[in-house]
Amino acid sequence: MSTQSNVVSRTGSKIGIRTITQIGMLSAIATVFMLFEIPLPFAPSFYQIDFSEVPVLIGCFALGPVAGAIIEFVKILMNFVINGTITAGVGELANFLIGCALCVPAGMIYRYKRTRKSAIFGLVAGSICMTILGCFLNAFLLLPAYAKAFHMPIQALVDMGTAVNSNITSIFTFVVFAVAPFNLLKATLASLVVLLVYKKISPIFYRQ
Repeated sequence: MSTQSNVVSRTGSKIGIRTITQIGMLSAIATVFMLFEIPLPFAPSFYQIDFSEVPVLIGCFALGPVAGAIIEFVKILMNFVINGTITAGVGELANFLIGCALCVPAGMIYRYKRTRKSAIFGLVAGSICMTILGCFLNAFLLLPAYAKAFHMPIQALVDMGTAVNSNITSIFTFVVFAVAPFNLLKATLASLVVLLVYKKISPIFYRQ
């Protein structure tokens, strides 16, 4: 009986160490991806696309939604250490919540049924959650914090939006014409990449 318990203990330990290693690897990749940003023509310069959610989504699918949330947290923490903050941590908190809004629902749905159809449904649901929460947090938390950090009226941010899109005339239209398309595009691109690569790389996570 004790021999069997020792085997189970060693197996559990190996699984735990492997999972921690995989979380660390995906977090590091996500942090690197976060450093490469692409500006967008329809939004002010401080909104830039990156592909850091791809490793987070892969972690959610392979290791579960909790592991995905940890990867998201470590990614943002490491970026905070590397680049610092201009919003006293408010932007980092918002980015964590917005990232989790995409990855955690997708991971939960895929965990329930591991099929391509389920993955697509999860990614669509996560993209919608990310877009809605992103709009809410930007309007009521991130944009006011950004304006305060730079000691500027919030109208100045609206004017930056107007400069690239004449339809942006208020915080509401800023969210509709800049924030919502930004988050939807980011979620869609990350989802497409994951759908293309996940099945090819997933054996790495299940290899004994």
